[in-house]
Amino acid sequence: MAQHQSLADFNASLKAFLDASPTPFHAVGSMAERLDAAGFVVLDEADTWTLESGQGYYITRNDSSIIAWRQPDAGAVVSQGWRLIGAHTDSPCLKVKPCPELHKQGYFQLGVEVYGGVLLNPWFDRDLSLAGRVTCRDVSGRILSHLIDFEQPVAVLPSLAIHLDREANASRSINAQTFLPVIMGQAGEKPDFRELLKQHLGQQGVDDVDSVLDYELCFYDTQKAATVGLHQEFLASARLDNLLSCFIGLQALIDGGEAAAGQVLVCNDHEEVGSMSACGAQGPMLSQWLERVLPDADQRNRSLSRSMLISADNAHGVHPNFSDKHDGNHGPLLNRGPVIKINANQRYASNSETSALFRDLAELVGVPVQSFVVRTDMACGSTIGPITASELGVKTLDIGVPQFAMHSIRELAGSEDAHGLYRVLQRFLQTDQV
Repeated sequence: MAQHQSLADFNASLKAFLDASPTPFHAVGSMAERLDAAGFVVLDEADTWTLESGQGYYITRNDSSIIAWRQPDAGAVVSQGWRLIGAHTDSPCLKVKPCPELHKQGYFQLGVEVYGGVLLNPWFDRDLSLAGRVTCRDVSGRILSHLIDFEQPVAVLPSLAIHLDREANASRSINAQTFLPVIMGQAGEKPDFRELLKQHLGQQGVDDVDSVLDYELCFYDTQKAATVGLHQEFLASARLDNLLSCFIGLQALIDGGEAAAGQVLVCNDHEEVGSMSACGAQGPMLSQWLERVLPDADQRNRSLSRSMLISADNAHGVHPNFSDKHDGNHGPLLNRGPVIKINANQRYASNSETSALFRDLAELVGVPVQSFVVRTDMACGSTIGPITASELGVKTLDIGVPQFAMHSIRELAGSEDAHGLYRVLQRFLQTDQV
């Protein structure tokens, strides 16, 4: 097995990944670059594949979901199974509407949709930029897609002054339709948004665009990821839920080395809105991939019976100002290790066997483990874990790094926990026990 990265190197690389990944499209592009550098080979789902045992490969779908793996020997994977790590590439955000242009009081604004369960208040008074995917017709008539990222602050969502709403701290609620149009600037006439996109693509070096046909764009906070706290105890960034898990799984796969069992990382889009899409966890992407890499149905089913999936998605750390929101015995602390997520109603897919294996692996590498159970009088969220378990019929564990401010524009995690989970997952990819 390859050596672990040091904590300092790991966190530096993690922050660079977070900053380079403002959208699921950019996150998958960033992951692909790191896989390329590690010797993995990209495959096209439309091509016939010729796979070599021991070689690393990856595929993408919709530019926003990715599966990466080391191709195992067919005989070995039947006897040893697969070690799968799952995560998701999307985060709650504000997405630009198809016809977004608004012109009020001399200000140029864009209308937005709320994607996922966004914590809306922190989006106000931030320096916002815009990124995503733009689909164009080029000068030769071809339809092509390009990633776009304005990088610099180009928009803001100012709060209403307290003087104009004296009850704001006590009772202001946010109307998503009327409060969230984002201010892009001042203009005497309403600008053509698609023309602005075309111009910026030209600045990025894409100068053969005839017209912008459509786009999938979201706003994001331009503040970079940082370690903060009196002793740098915390990692602050946008999109920790769940790019943190994507990065941890990616590095575990890259640094894990070969093993008899098949090693797989799957990062799906659309988890925050239910996972029901062609590239989501409730879609066919993973099962279709598995049928191609192990075509024989008998071998495939036998291998799955010896397999395990670890679904990595961040957990709610107990907030010192709101500790009553947690069960008294199940309040995970930051920098005290990854969290096993448990729910009797199968909102999480963990069971005693998968939890026990994770605890054993964590003990072997010296990483502490915590447990999370939601208060019995509160509703429980869910992950791709139960979805993937029901699609593949594979034993599954739900775990995550504890964090604060989940679904905020800027979230907070412990600066040690991601590295600890990386070490456990690296060991998981090597284990012959499931």
